[in-house]
Amino acid sequence: MKFSVLASGSTGNAFYVETKQERLLVDAGLSGKQLEKLFADIDRHIEDITGVLVTHEHSDHIKGLGVIARKYCLPIYANEKTWRAMEGLIGDIPSEQKFIFPTGSVRTFGDLDVESFGVSHDAAEPMFYVFHYEGKKLALITDTGYVSERMKGVIRHADVFVFESNHDVEMLRMGKYPWNIKRRILSDVGHVSNEDAGLALADVIGDKTKRIYLAHLSQDNNMKELARMTVAQTLERKGIIVGESFQLYDTDPARPTELISV
Repeated sequence: MKFSVLASGSTGNAFYVETKQERLLVDAGLSGKQLEKLFADIDRHIEDITGVLVTHEHSDHIKGLGVIARKYCLPIYANEKTWRAMEGLIGDIPSEQKFIFPTGSVRTFGDLDVESFGVSHDAAEPMFYVFHYEGKKLALITDTGYVSERMKGVIRHADVFVFESNHDVEMLRMGKYPWNIKRRILSDVGHVSNEDAGLALADVIGDKTKRIYLAHLSQDNNMKELARMTVAQTLERKGIIVGESFQLYDTDPARPTELISV
């Protein structure tokens, strides 16, 4: 199993995962042209995608969804509430390309099992995914105000985490955003801070964990180095040392990671 964080942040989100049989895209939050370029950057092609999984209906996750689905006849998977929320946002999608993927279920795509789980965000029914392949586990979780015990139970002991580390609380509080936006981000249906990411990770890192990628970093209220440092220091306070058994990385809002083997 290989993956790439194609883009992660408020300007657009897209995540790619492939196995011997399957090539899945999670979210399409950039324009069709931008997505095509991101795929070219990792030497892949959108027309080879076997399915698109949707996490929720916010524009930074579905901006290019309708365009690429119609252009390349791609099947789309989302839960019922998200499908209803996307009506009028992505244009007409042929019924044969629309599939229901209930929250809290497992769906098999060829040789890949995908497990969906609910998160806490201000959307109709947001959910993220864990990918299971030949004994390996890849957990993707961003866009949640907090990480509950239920969420931790689903993602625990993954080989690789792609985990939200959205903001530094003090940078956000002192920053330029209006208070209503700050309040939303800090709320239980907003985004996870650097410190809270570290605390949650301390509860889910396992013996198999080899890599953690910090994702959905705010361009205004965070910095890569600060996110990595805060998460690492928070883990260290819990007796977990970055570099001993696993590595910690950041992601770029507009530049894809290389294709990474799990």
